[in-house]
Amino acid sequence: MTVEVEIWTDINCPFCYLGKRRFEEALEAFPHRDSVRVVHKSFELDPTLPPGHSDAVVPHIAQKYGISEAQAAANERGIGAQAEAMGLTYRTEGRDFGNSFDMHRLLHYALELGRQDVMLDALYAANFAEDQALFGDTERLVKVAAAAGFDEAGVRAVLDDPNAYADAVRADEAEAARLGARGVPFFVLDRKYGVSGAQPPEVFAQALEQAWSEHAPQLDILGDGDACGPDGCALPERN
Repeated sequence: MTVEVEIWTDINCPFCYLGKRRFEEALEAFPHRDSVRVVHKSFELDPTLPPGHSDAVVPHIAQKYGISEAQAAANERGIGAQAEAMGLTYRTEGRDFGNSFDMHRLLHYALELGRQDVMLDALYAANFAEDQALFGDTERLVKVAAAAGFDEAGVRAVLDDPNAYADAVRADEAEAARLGARGVPFFVLDRKYGVSGAQPPEVFAQALEQAWSEHAPQLDILGDGDACGPDGCALPERN
């Protein structure tokens, strides 16, 4: 039997980056991890951004939340400290953000190849760990995918065709709306349990256990007779 975990994310989202690592930590310790199937789903934090859009993160955060740029920079450093505690590299200065639709199309391309997790890790690293800007640069995107072992010609073919996997991305986003996802990361286990946000590994572990327990057969004990156990066998009473 298999537990399916669907994870809605966006490459722009720092807590998706952290949440993936926390979930993986829980999954690594899960006794039935080989029976868990993980699928990453598309969610754009701002689908209104035009194609090719790229801008600096800190001023954007300051404007969006009505705080100073100093406060926004401090928030970035706080997220960086969380990432560092988990062994992740997080660049707190100079990052950009932008339209992520093409990246989601590449994730669906990678899903067909059975290498979706590899593509997602490469995109996260390019955005959060590496110095070079990621958004609004098709050539940068091609290089990131190729460095992760994807066929360059295949990647270019996807990016050159705006319709390639576009319906799959939109379907994921519509699905997220139906499920009530208002932000990411958003985890859904067997379409029964949802976990919202970059929760501690213990929360993900509990969710995995709960989902798995519903697959395990439940037995109704109809009789309770004499039996042997780890401490020995029940002895018959003497008259």
